[in-house]
Amino acid sequence: MLPIISSLVQTLAVNGLGLLAGAVQAKGKEFIESKIGARIPDNPNHEDLIKLKQLEIEQEQLLLEYNIKQKELEIEESKLLAEMHRAAQENATQRWQSDMGSDSKLSKNIRPGTLVYILTAYLLFALLSAMGIDINEAYVRLLGEWGQLVMLAYFGGRSVEKIFEMRMHGQNRKEQQE
Repeated sequence: MLPIISSLVQTLAVNGLGLLAGAVQAKGKEFIESKIGARIPDNPNHEDLIKLKQLEIEQEQLLLEYNIKQKELEIEESKLLAEMHRAAQENATQRWQSDMGSDSKLSKNIRPGTLVYILTAYLLFALLSAMGIDINEAYVRLLGEWGQLVMLAYFGGRSVEKIFEMRMHGQNRKEQQE
């Protein structure tokens, strides 16, 4: 059976049916026949090759349409993720503005206090380690991850907040000019 498939694949490839030849070689003749809904003769004549070319073109068109749909879905997903990220940043900015407008000293100082605490604890672990006291690596790693998270939220969040404020003021100016 292998020499027949090899001969068929070669005949298909020589006659401009490369996609079909590759599919037959990769998946097998019976599998491809079941997918395209047509029989592929072992020794195709000219009419058979024309019919197979027509089927190959139809399959290529279906594959292109599928790829276009998939790319459209990826674009929509990217738009949704961007919108979700923007909304999350906006909500964080609103929470932080609310905290800063509060009369409570705790709400105004919780983020800087957390940052100072984590940096101090990390420094303490570094000093203890330098003195030869063994600190469990899991604690150091966890504290480092917390530190990254807090710094990103504190410094990165403030940057996003400032950019957001600048954009809002820019839009207000444009509206006033119009």
